[in-house]
Amino acid sequence: MRTLWAYLVAAVSTVYHAARILIPAAFRSPNFPTIAKEQPRNWARSLLWAAGVTVEVEGLENLPPGEPAVLVANHQSWFDVFALVVHLPVDYRFVGKIELTRIPFFGPSWLATGHIAIDRSDRNKAIESLREAGESLRRDGAVVVMFPEGTRSEDGELLPFKKGAFVLALQTGVSIVPAGVSGSRAIMPKGSWRIRPGTVVIRIGPPIPVEGRGEGARDALLGQARAEIERLRRPRLPAAAGEQDSGKDP
Repeated sequence: MRTLWAYLVAAVSTVYHAARILIPAAFRSPNFPTIAKEQPRNWARSLLWAAGVTVEVEGLENLPPGEPAVLVANHQSWFDVFALVVHLPVDYRFVGKIELTRIPFFGPSWLATGHIAIDRSDRNKAIESLREAGESLRRDGAVVVMFPEGTRSEDGELLPFKKGAFVLALQTGVSIVPAGVSGSRAIMPKGSWRIRPGTVVIRIGPPIPVEGRGEGARDALLGQARAEIERLRRPRLPAAAGEQDSGKDP
């Protein structure tokens, strides 16, 4: 019943919020910048509610408002996206595969709100999409959100990282902000249509600066971010009795 209810809410909410986005966009409403920020959050919030999903977030202080960054996170479930949409306290742009733009109602509204589609089958088009993401960083002071695995992990382990996010950070000179997401795979793993209630935990780590690094530092930056995401996605262990909490992972 939970799964059927969640899909029903998702269908109705997607059509409703897409209309709330596309109609003002078509008429060039002066309120559209506010609409483009509020409606996606309201849409994702309705999906989390229908699925019985709660979200816990740590480290929001690592995302100061108005400061551009490239946020990279692991990817286990569609609920990673919904949780980030609701709880990121900044202006953001997701980078996603071009196939998302073909989803009725969702795709056109996703593009209208400024998110960036990448055609992974065409290298030149993919490079152009990254250039567009870089313009968003510089023009809007936005946080560009990327999943460097490129797809959802089937077993929960980190997949090899693609290099686009790290090239973008080095070319624009903005920091990489790592984020670890856990709990979402139990809600809806890749390949399953069933949805279960649960808790998604997002842990956002300190920014990794790229200032002074050349493009040759790409692989080292990738490795540093991957190690940090691996740490962040692991649940914290309770401190031993009588042990003073240092504020760091064991």
